[in-house]
Amino acid sequence: MSCYRRQIVPGGTYFFTVRLEDRRSDLLLREIELLRDCLRLCRRRWPFVIDTAVILPDHLHMIWTLPDGDGNFSARWRLIKSSFSRNVPPPGVRAPSKVARGEKGIWQRRFWEHRIRDDADLGVHRDLILTAPVRAGLVARPQDWPFSSIHRDLAAGHPVPVTAASALSPRARAG
Repeated sequence: MSCYRRQIVPGGTYFFTVRLEDRRSDLLLREIELLRDCLRLCRRRWPFVIDTAVILPDHLHMIWTLPDGDGNFSARWRLIKSSFSRNVPPPGVRAPSKVARGEKGIWQRRFWEHRIRDDADLGVHRDLILTAPVRAGLVARPQDWPFSSIHRDLAAGHPVPVTAASALSPRARAG
């Protein structure tokens, strides 16, 4: 059995990638309001700040900052994933291991996290998030993707990061 070691720093800032089990699904976009409700529910129970976020069809990326003295991001993700799963129908086919554990089979079991070490690290991961829809070929410019915190940043007067502003989708590069 694998041994997962997470670097837990109370009050830390973390980058996350959370994926659906079915990588061809667009469930997160079809159920975007449910996902937003699940995030709001979690933030009421266990506060945290969403610094940067993007929701793609089959996965999401976020940067969170946890409150001082609190490093329990796993409980937060467990609540978000379980409340979302309770409110969507199960997929047509589930792996026997998911059935045996009583899992609905919506999400991949684990998530990927990285503790943000400094401002440069934050900038790299923020750009990674904001350019994700462009790299996925979904839009030509980061600000064209509706499910991104870039709109909040632009409304607050923050410029689009240089790497995000210059990122081009495969379609845009070809044209």
